[in-house]
Amino acid sequence: MDIPYCIPNLHHYFPPTQAIHGYRETERLQWGAASENILRRVRTVAFPEGSPLLGPVHVLDLDKKGYIKPHIDSVKFCGSTIAGLSLLSDSIMRLVPENNTTDRVDLLLSRRSLYILRDDARFKFTHEILKDEESFFSGQKVPRHRRISVICRNLPM
Repeated sequence: MDIPYCIPNLHHYFPPTQAIHGYRETERLQWGAASENILRRVRTVAFPEGSPLLGPVHVLDLDKKGYIKPHIDSVKFCGSTIAGLSLLSDSIMRLVPENNTTDRVDLLLSRRSLYILRDDARFKFTHEILKDEESFFSGQKVPRHRRISVICRNLPM
């Protein structure tokens, strides 16, 4: 997959109030033929036929020390579904019900995997990418390195 150019060695670290730490990002409308074929397959699997899609694809480059704090994405910017390709590194995504923070589900996002968050998973659960030192799955340490995610979204209805 042809990953778009990001500013080299410049990952953003913001105050603790920001959701994402240690990242750089870009959006891309055009891809090479092989990458476009992969994205077409992702869209076919993730989104209902005829669903209006957000034009640019979001690329998030998370540094080894970076992480994403628990949050629910704004419905102002995207619709009911997000689909992300996890590249370069395994990572742990944690989902926590918004109305019961004692429950949680940890998902192992293997390198080169596709995850899809839709409807209740998008709007009734927070999601986060754990820090390297917190990344365990079924009692086993999951080393986290630099992670790139390529994210497709549909438009809000």
